[in-house]
Amino acid sequence: MTTPYSHRPGTDDHAGPPPGCPAHGLVADAFGGDHLAPSGLRRLYGPEAENDPMGLYEKLRAEHGSVAPVLLHGDVPAWLVLGHSENLHMTRTPSQFSRDSRRWSAVNDGSVPPDHPLAPIFTWQPICVFADGADHERLRGAVTDSIGRIDHRGVRRFINRYSNRLVNDFCQDGKADLVSRFAEHLPMMVMIQILGMPEEYSERLVQAARDMIKGTETAVESNEYVMGALNRLVARRRAAPQEDFASWLVEHPAGLTDAEVAQHLRLVLIAAYETTANLIANVLRMVLTDPRFRAQLSGGHMTLPEAVEQTLWDEPPFTTIFGRWAVGDTELGGQRIKAGDALVVGIAAANVDPVVRPDVNASMQGNRAHLAFSGGPHECPGQDIGRAIADTGIDALLLRLPDIQLAVPEEDLRWSASLMSRHLQELPVTFAARPPQDVAGPPSATPQHAPRTEWQVESPRPVPAQAAPGPAVVPPPVPTAPAGAQPPTAPPAGQIPQQRRPAAPARAWQAVVRWWRGY
Repeated sequence: MTTPYSHRPGTDDHAGPPPGCPAHGLVADAFGGDHLAPSGLRRLYGPEAENDPMGLYEKLRAEHGSVAPVLLHGDVPAWLVLGHSENLHMTRTPSQFSRDSRRWSAVNDGSVPPDHPLAPIFTWQPICVFADGADHERLRGAVTDSIGRIDHRGVRRFINRYSNRLVNDFCQDGKADLVSRFAEHLPMMVMIQILGMPEEYSERLVQAARDMIKGTETAVESNEYVMGALNRLVARRRAAPQEDFASWLVEHPAGLTDAEVAQHLRLVLIAAYETTANLIANVLRMVLTDPRFRAQLSGGHMTLPEAVEQTLWDEPPFTTIFGRWAVGDTELGGQRIKAGDALVVGIAAANVDPVVRPDVNASMQGNRAHLAFSGGPHECPGQDIGRAIADTGIDALLLRLPDIQLAVPEEDLRWSASLMSRHLQELPVTFAARPPQDVAGPPSATPQHAPRTEWQVESPRPVPAQAAPGPAVVPPPVPTAPAGAQPPTAPPAGQIPQQRRPAAPARAWQAVVRWWRGY
């Protein structure tokens, strides 16, 4: 499918007014209120993109097919890849579509300035996401090796503990906003623990992490704040390594410089944080607004990991990923791509591509073919950590607050959108007020009123069977204690005596508890 417009990414047509010109404003379509640039291309920013990104993607698909010309901030031309197979081809073929942003013709000709709102995303840095070939293997290897050293049981222990700590902050109120009180904070609490910088945790760090990828006027300032915290961490770990992700990167045989270590820490922190914060909010919204979804979850027909996977299809945390740059002139989805053109991975659009998903309402349980974590050699290496934070954290929350309900009509929920992500602004809920719990213990729907030194197994006392007719059975003599000895103290009913080994069910339960806590 072709488009009637002459302007294309990568062309030399600069006849239109420059960015910032009053004539360069939005033009309303008389038929549907669409917002188009004077060139006739649709923008991936502004009211339409922010209010209804999925609707925008479907308009682009209808107009251009699987690859559509679009405009980024400042009306910089690019290509949005909408098709599932086209996205897979692009992400799996770095020889044609590079991650090296220095190839971008708009940067080289000066049409994209260094202070562009998307600069924190596309400015070349010495990290694996901007590298290909041998450089990518060296840098990516350091990241994946370090991720492989993470104790996943220990991480789940932290997730569980931090989840309950967050719930403790609002459980007595009977109401809360699960975005600002839970989803935005849990991933940051867990990630800074993994990285080795828990002392840096603050509301400012949380908000800066969100702001720096939005393309806002403060994005560059937010990026500097995050990098300041990470540079301090690298300096500490270079002087005194610990058992954490930052130290593993510093000590890796790949020999990363301090700048490379800091930039990769930023990459891991921001990618994991934004992805997981959005994922948690999206799963909770599905649970609270879709009766079938909640019924399946409550009835045991769907596990939380399966609910997370379904959400990755329907509401991926990243709607797009910018970017790829064409190595040479080529063709993709019927469009002529020129060397130096920018391309955008259309994650959300690819997940609803009619070619692979003709019925968007069909269940996708057991199917991980979505592009929520991109694909190819640059596929997210820490996706399992994100999944663990989401399903463990949500499980702890729902176990503590099983009667949780949405406090407003679903149509009143509002989203904020940027080029790369779309997230709920608020998710207000109500529930029965409950007292806080000990954050070191496993989550429970009811509080423990008194501490226990040991787990107890409560069961009814056995009822003696009625004696059958027959000769009387003489009981054996009861041994008597020596004179002056104190009679033994019987253990409380149902409690396992200290000197005896617990029965098999008790041992099994204790093993489950140790696994849950990550011991």
